[in-house]
Amino acid sequence: MQMKMKLAVISAAVILAACGKKEEAPAPAPAAAPAAPAAPEALVVKIGHVGPTSGAIAHLGKDNENGAKMAIEELNAAGVKIDGKVAKFELLAEDDAADPKQGTAAAQKLIDAKVNGVVGHLNSGTTIPASTLYSQAGLPQVSPSATNPKYTRQGFKTTFRMVADDVHLGSTLGKYAIETLKAKNVAVIDDRTAYGQGVADEFEKAVAAAGGKVVGREFTNDKATDFNAILTTLKGKKPDVVFFGGMDAVAGPMLKQMKALGIKAKFMGGDGICSSELAKLAGDGMADDQVYCAEAGGVEGEEKAGMEKFRADFKAKFGTEVQVYAPYVYDAVKVIAAAMVTANSADPAKYLPALAATTGYKGVTGTISFDEKGDIKNGALTLMTYKGGARTTLAVIR
Repeated sequence: MQMKMKLAVISAAVILAACGKKEEAPAPAPAAAPAAPAAPEALVVKIGHVGPTSGAIAHLGKDNENGAKMAIEELNAAGVKIDGKVAKFELLAEDDAADPKQGTAAAQKLIDAKVNGVVGHLNSGTTIPASTLYSQAGLPQVSPSATNPKYTRQGFKTTFRMVADDVHLGSTLGKYAIETLKAKNVAVIDDRTAYGQGVADEFEKAVAAAGGKVVGREFTNDKATDFNAILTTLKGKKPDVVFFGGMDAVAGPMLKQMKALGIKAKFMGGDGICSSELAKLAGDGMADDQVYCAEAGGVEGEEKAGMEKFRADFKAKFGTEVQVYAPYVYDAVKVIAAAMVTANSADPAKYLPALAATTGYKGVTGTISFDEKGDIKNGALTLMTYKGGARTTLAVIR
């Protein structure tokens, strides 16, 4: 038996030798691959936006909100870094329905959500009361469109404005009515909102300063649809120009009723009526070269190319024309982000000084710098009229 076992071992050795193989130790297990470095944690940055996305001027509020969406998407695509971390920007959008009470409720909601900054509100009547809450919370607020001077004259360090105010807007329109349109008698209507009454007051002052006469001052409200009584009163005073301080949702029906009453005066208004939607709202109540308005902003020269590209991109993305202030919302979001990058922090207390010091930022709405009150420096106005239902630029004035 022992002999047989030896022969078997010898035979196995011979076979292995014949095959040219050697017995080998088991191969060591492969070394574990080095762990991939952990991706840097994203920094979540919440940007609040408030505008009227319901109600009569929802088209303007949605226009603004879409401007914010474009900016947020572009910032995220660019991989902006703050404090060494890639920032993930999130938009928290609220609807204030152009109502002051709803506006303050929306402001408090954003404060409670601990947003890092706010763009809004659209209307002066909602922007001003909300600004008190943002100031108390130390939260930077950049309004793309509120033009009442009071907004930035409350002594708050947190308020900023992207456009020229009513002093500039109303005075320019009043002077234009007398000196260019050659009006002698002017009638004024306002909607009693902070914006409408404010711009109408400034217009009236400018008319008087330019040597014109205000033959009547009437008022309505921002939800009215019947203006026959006040228009009939003004018709008897034979105005050459009727100025309306308010929004396009009221101006459109007012123009229809002016035509029905046979009032052939020119119709003027501020940025609130100066939308691409006005022609639709007025229908056949608007004649060519009858309506004159001013957008509280504007670009000229080499800056036109950037604005034109924005408008084309906006239409391609949302399937609609820019109404008025979407570009200013877009720039407001980008300016806030730039201040965070400069301060290397998204903490409102830390980046607020950098925001206040913004100088020479190149946006689609032009070069952006803020003065000591938070107002845009060298703010422009774009005078417009309507031809064939479309806005036509007459001049950019600074």
